[in-house]
Amino acid sequence: MPTKNPKHLSLAVAQIAPVWLDREKTIAKLLEYIHQAGQQQADLIVFGEAMIPGYPYWIDFTDGAKFNSKIQKEIHAHYVDQSIQIEKGHLDLLCQAAAQYQMAIMTGTIERAADRGGHSVYCSLVYIDQQGQIANVHRKLMPTYEERLTWAQGDGHGLRTFPLGDFTIGGLNCWENWMPLPRAALYGLGEDLHIALWPGNLRNTEVLTPFLAREGRSYVVSVCGLMRKEDFPTSGPHAALIKENAPEVLSNGGTCVANPDGTWLLEPFINEEALKIVTIDHQLVLEERQNFDPAGHYSRPDITQLVVNRERQSTVKFVGD
Repeated sequence: MPTKNPKHLSLAVAQIAPVWLDREKTIAKLLEYIHQAGQQQADLIVFGEAMIPGYPYWIDFTDGAKFNSKIQKEIHAHYVDQSIQIEKGHLDLLCQAAAQYQMAIMTGTIERAADRGGHSVYCSLVYIDQQGQIANVHRKLMPTYEERLTWAQGDGHGLRTFPLGDFTIGGLNCWENWMPLPRAALYGLGEDLHIALWPGNLRNTEVLTPFLAREGRSYVVSVCGLMRKEDFPTSGPHAALIKENAPEVLSNGGTCVANPDGTWLLEPFINEEALKIVTIDHQLVLEERQNFDPAGHYSRPDITQLVVNRERQSTVKFVGD
């Protein structure tokens, strides 16, 4: 078998709906797409935000801001129960598949964080490297609007990049991609392949994706989920109430890939579950950085400089035994 060119990366994007609020079935569905991508020798596969076990769509349709509501408590408790705990090995099957195919995986998860007591959940982007190791868990810095009713605020610990062939990969969750300073932190770490995870809507990706590509002179990959009324389960806490008030389409997708000059490599596509594979070329990054490099020759760190706190936050620090 010929040696792969490290300048070229085979990138798989999986636009799918989760098996909503069912961790094990959603992981099984991800594995189906991972196997498909692995058989096509992809180097990386990406899934949308909060994919395991799904986005908190119920908040909009069940009076989610009502304080001390028994309905909200019961749905939230089920959500926490179905979230992932890395320490319990919930992602082990994904890690094994990554090692099997020597293919990196990036996916959105709802993380029940043991290092924060184990009862709150975070919208976490998990990166599994090509050796099958969990290399990074980035907790969303600021949940957006109604998300704050169920997700806790993350920290800067996961603002990191990693080598993948000749590329340097980093990622952010949803509206974090609008935040200039986290983007600047990743640029400063050499990012030239930016992954943006979304629950899924064309309105989010069609404008921001090419803009970020032009700003960073990087490849930018926006990967979205899908959610339709038909994807809601018929069982589970208050399933009938959630479905009763939901529109037919909640998230229509919008997965896409932009070149470092902001042109489309993969135009946004909607309303279909699909695995699509594209090849990206690091040479184009080097060409576009000739006239603009946001953290290199076109920066002035003597004038403006960013300080990032990457300490994993905790309410307790223990000293000694």
